[in-house]
Amino acid sequence: MRKDSTTPAGYQLIETRLQEKLSDGTTRCNLCLWRCKLKHGQRGFCQAHVNRHGTLYNLSYGILSAIDTGPIEEKPVKHYRPGTRVMSIGSYGCNFRCGGCHNLEISWGVSALDDLARGESTAAWVPAEEMVAVALRHGVQGIAFTYSEPAVWLEYVLDVSRLAHAAGLYTVYVSNSFVTDEALALMAPHVDVLCSDIKSLSDAFYHDICPTAKVSQVLDSIHKAQQLGIHVETRTNIIPGKNDDIAELKQIAEWIYKHLGADSPWHITKFFPAYKLADVPATPSAIMWAAHDAAREVGLKNVYVYDDKGCDCAESNMPVAEYLAADDLSAIHAVKKCAASCCGDEGVVLKKYEQVE
Repeated sequence: MRKDSTTPAGYQLIETRLQEKLSDGTTRCNLCLWRCKLKHGQRGFCQAHVNRHGTLYNLSYGILSAIDTGPIEEKPVKHYRPGTRVMSIGSYGCNFRCGGCHNLEISWGVSALDDLARGESTAAWVPAEEMVAVALRHGVQGIAFTYSEPAVWLEYVLDVSRLAHAAGLYTVYVSNSFVTDEALALMAPHVDVLCSDIKSLSDAFYHDICPTAKVSQVLDSIHKAQQLGIHVETRTNIIPGKNDDIAELKQIAEWIYKHLGADSPWHITKFFPAYKLADVPATPSAIMWAAHDAAREVGLKNVYVYDDKGCDCAESNMPVAEYLAADDLSAIHAVKKCAASCCGDEGVVLKKYEQVE
């Protein structure tokens, strides 16, 4: 198994970039604010990092769940390189469990990541160099890490971003911002744009999708990203009955105004029924425009309402292999078997956090 995150010649597990070996025999992952403490054979909440004999490895390095190209404005990002096109890529795994998730199979990725842990996956694997080459062949100006939470495959994000910059491409990181300061410090030299959710200003709302999350942690991460020189744009998906209180929405705008500036863009998106929130109606236009007007009253200059858009979803994307247009698709979809089969089924998963229905 590789001890660094340089691109391997074939699929292998890559050591988790931010890990800490503890005195009690566990190893802590410091990529996101879960800071999972894992024993041998356990995977973190995101399902994408596994402890093998005291060392954490990223299962999803170079594994693509989805790929597409389109305008940067669709991320949504409107104030960085407008009119340019990005190649959007995602993997599997997330540190949140949103009840209205539209990218469920990608974001939670339990079956896909179980297969990777067992060495049985045929998911598309693309080395970092090839990923940048694919972007250049398609004539885009940037690469966006989206669909799943980028923090959980940060090793690949960093490698692709370094190569993308060398090739003259910019990078976009679409995130929930439940990420550590250590991860932000690694990202800052290589990520140009953060498009981040501010889902609510209620701790109760965040606890419902991530039991350890607090609003202050998310806001602090967003603020720190801007202080580190990353261009920041935020978005709020308004869910009827969940985060649609106009006073709270105005408070989100006030926080953006105070901490990110009057020019900082705020994107207001429409909720569409999905998964556990399938019985919740789509967001009425009236509350979206009321939030817009409240934000303008606060002093935000760039507020955008999306009456037809909820998330940066991957459902309509072309199959990964077709998009790559490789001569040898068998290599892309070869079984992903790590060179060190040291754990057997005990290294698959220990579902101590949840059982996905």
